Amino acid sequence: MICLETQYFNLNRILLLAIGLWPYKQSNFTRFQFIFLSTILTTSLIFQCTPFISHKCTPDFIAKVLSSASFFALFVIKYNLFGVNIKAVRDLLEQLQLIYNELKDKNEFAIINEYGCSARRCTAALTICGICSLFAFLVAQFWSSILDNILSINVSESHHLPIPMEYFVDQEKYSYWILLHFNVSFCVGATAMVGIGTTLIAYLQHTCGMFKIASYRIKDAMSNNMLQNINLKNKFLIYEGLIWAVDIHRQAMKLSKCLLSSIEPMMFCLIIFGVTSVSLNLYRIFQITSADDISLNNVKELIMPIICATITVLYMFLSNYIGQHVTDHNHDVFVTVYNVRWYIAPLHIQKMILFLLQKESRDFVLNVGLFVVSIEFFATLVKTSVSYFTVIYSTQ
Repeated sequence: MICLETQYFNLNRILLLAIGLWPYKQSNFTRFQFIFLSTILTTSLIFQCTPFISHKCTPDFIAKVLSSASFFALFVIKYNLFGVNIKAVRDLLEQLQLIYNELKDKNEFAIINEYGCSARRCTAALTICGICSLFAFLVAQFWSSILDNILSINVSESHHLPIPMEYFVDQEKYSYWILLHFNVSFCVGATAMVGIGTTLIAYLQHTCGMFKIASYRIKDAMSNNMLQNINLKNKFLIYEGLIWAVDIHRQAMKLSKCLLSSIEPMMFCLIIFGVTSVSLNLYRIFQITSADDISLNNVKELIMPIICATITVLYMFLSNYIGQHVTDHNHDVFVTVYNVRWYIAPLHIQKMILFLLQKESRDFVLNVGLFVVSIEFFATLVKTSVSYFTVIYSTQ
């Protein structure tokens, strides 16, 4: 028997348990943990917007503040909206577990194991990327201090945030507390992005495995041995195989759609703030690099927008890639139906095959509102981000 939690979602479970978002075993402590960490993330975003109150709002300053604030908004949206829908995610994982409990064929177990291992590798790779991003983020904060120590420069120690924030207190006096709040919020947000993102990717990867099983069941039911020796027993086996193929194909579509419908508000908000973040951070990168005198401080300021833009584009790509992956696997089911020797089967079996080729099923895609999640949509998002960046940069 397959146990999703221990076999394929163990790393996702560790990441989400750390921030109180693992769908199972929700206790009073995890609910307190969610409220506490959500408060840290939300207040961090608020303090990134408060400089508009105490500073003169020039176009460059507005772009500087919003470039980081729009990126942190992704953290807040992802964390809070997933927490709100955590029961729906748990129900979907339980439905997936029930479907896997019904598998009996060793080849079907092999297919699920292949896709489960692929999901685990993806989770591990993205976790490593997240750790590297956190390391680069910490280096960006303490760049000056590190250089001063290397070059043996004797200066008074000061701690500055890599982005503009206003706490309305003496920033030097409370610098350690401010740095702690900011770093904790970034670590929680990064963990949420990786943990939630990889969990959703792993879930959709498993639905791709279900589509693959549907293709396998069709091939197995319509094998040459069955079609060349049509008797009552083989007819029954063909019927049974096609029925089971249709059932798991229908359930794969249902689970994919249910997941997207439960997280649709989150995805729609992420699209808006993702495009905004990429545009403004590209503007910040070009703004810094086009300066007449590029100093060490400018190089330090470059790290944050580069990290933000890179992570956002990567997240856009992975989200749309997995959506395209699901669509392609659904298409492969119909390619399988076309390729089997259905034309030599009895007429009543051919009618069942035609049932699989209904137009409603063939056009199955994952939607976020009016948008189709696909590689084409990713290209549209990048094009839109670059277009907005071009407009902003041309007004400089």
